Amino acid sequence: MNATASATPPTENSATDSNCLSNHFLLAMPNLREGIFSHSITYICEHSEDGAMGIIINQALELSVAEIFEHLQIKADSSAYQEPVMAGGPVQIDHGFVLHRNCATAWEASLEVTPQITLTTSRDILKSIAEGTGPADHLIALGYAGWSAGQLEEELAQNSWLTLPADAEIIFSTPYQQRHSAAAAILGVDMNLISGRAGHA
Repeated sequence: MNATASATPPTENSATDSNCLSNHFLLAMPNLREGIFSHSITYICEHSEDGAMGIIINQALELSVAEIFEHLQIKADSSAYQEPVMAGGPVQIDHGFVLHRNCATAWEASLEVTPQITLTTSRDILKSIAEGTGPADHLIALGYAGWSAGQLEEELAQNSWLTLPADAEIIFSTPYQQRHSAAAAILGVDMNLISGRAGHA
């Protein structure tokens, strides 16, 4: 969703086993101390034997949605779109990704993660949001987090992440600064008090 091209959306998730983490959160453990993943919460959109991809939902860029509209020459009331754009991950950081829910519109390039939550990578959804006709519940990010085959499983084995089923209210209704702690609270843990212990909910 940059000025010249749209990102190619991921393929439909083919994983069918119980280890599939699509529609789950990854909470960074304290041993992930540096870079974009430090203190991060990632929403996993796709997970299969070929790898995984997701969007970091709590790391804000110094960039507003209004500035994205201006860059793409999309007309909008700039005063209404001052919410920050998330740093979705270190891959394809010049491409836009929109997580949204409860929207019946069929966009040009989308992955349905659940019947309620969709990831869209095409420009048409931004235009609709700017016009006030797009999904009310949305999160706009630049870039995504990606793992090659077996990489995420290896990181889980190294106690890098806590996992839990995703909560759409945390994505769309919780201030981004509070999303990590809100997800940890569901597990009943204080991330400041744990060190190398990991697990699955």
